[in-house]
Amino acid sequence: MLPYPQIDPVAVALGPLKIHWYGLMYLIGIGGAWLLASRRLNRFDPTWNREKLSDLVFWLSMGVIVGGRLGYVLFYDLHQYLANPTLIFEVWKGGMSFHGGFIGVMLAALWFGKRNNKSFFELMDFVAPLVPIGLGAGRIGNFINAELWGKATDVPWAMVFPPFSDPAQLPRHPSQLYQFALEGVALFAILWLYSRKPRPTMAVSGMFALFYGIFRFIVEFVRVPDAQLGYIAFGWLTMGQLLCVPMIVGGLFLIWWAYNRKPTAKATV
Repeated sequence: MLPYPQIDPVAVALGPLKIHWYGLMYLIGIGGAWLLASRRLNRFDPTWNREKLSDLVFWLSMGVIVGGRLGYVLFYDLHQYLANPTLIFEVWKGGMSFHGGFIGVMLAALWFGKRNNKSFFELMDFVAPLVPIGLGAGRIGNFINAELWGKATDVPWAMVFPPFSDPAQLPRHPSQLYQFALEGVALFAILWLYSRKPRPTMAVSGMFALFYGIFRFIVEFVRVPDAQLGYIAFGWLTMGQLLCVPMIVGGLFLIWWAYNRKPTAKATV
């Protein structure tokens, strides 16, 4: 087994003020996305300045945070939050849904595009290669919080997570690191390289939806499902996998449509 690194979830404590690593991971993801977006800004729209980009990143970040939290509440643990609504605001303890955040980003992009004369898919194609930065950082935050770990296993890289997280103290798949590698590193490499050349509108968005859905669906097989939900069908299907099915189907459709519709839409980055 590999030893689990005992990292204090609180990065900095100044009296009653505590800054958690989980929150810092969001800042890293947002800041990294802004820096890389600024490198491609001229290719996307030469008339945009960095102030316009900052506005876009701000509203998309709000979509991630609000959508991610509400998505977790609605998809994964509605009963608990109805019983104690104040828990919704305790985001430093985790409990964010990618699929909820994804919906939040889409709504924010739709709203921002209408105000700035950009189509929904123009913005989504521009943003998609940046998203894995935040996804990867978020999975590191999950790992530091010792949450969302995997099933018991005897693989050489298994880890025993802290007793407060796993009272059973079993060697488990570090599934957060699997997701960091796939949703963060691999997905970023695929999208960044693919989008270096002009592609038809919707193609980059389709690639994001397809590969995220595939990667998440695979990792769910070795990840422990949320205790309050368990498996929702067939003795193996998790809520995460169910929510990935429309992403995979939608991604395939967008790629097909991008390359087959006529006339071909303006290429985007």
